[in-house]
Amino acid sequence: MRALMLSLALLLTANVPSFAADVVNGETLAKRWCASCHLVSEDQRKGSDLVPSFASIASRPDFDEDKLAAFLLEPHPKMESMALSRIETRNIAAFIAEQKRR
Repeated sequence: MRALMLSLALLLTANVPSFAADVVNGETLAKRWCASCHLVSEDQRKGSDLVPSFASIASRPDFDEDKLAAFLLEPHPKMESMALSRIETRNIAAFIAEQKRR
């Protein structure tokens, strides 16, 4: 009976959707929403000197992916029309985390 209950519990949790961030979608969103000001990747040539690159944001000692995602939910100073969902902000934050300089 115990083995049956354990098997049933494992089967039920196997179908729980994953909430991991989608880095590829984060890149797409960053190129759409952020690339006019920020350097979002190494292959980008143009950005503003007034804002940090994604690589420099990710390299900060206090960088926290969850805090960044929460920050992106708030109106952005120069981009008030940027309205992102929680999932989109998590995706962008995950993409930024991937830009950390090695």
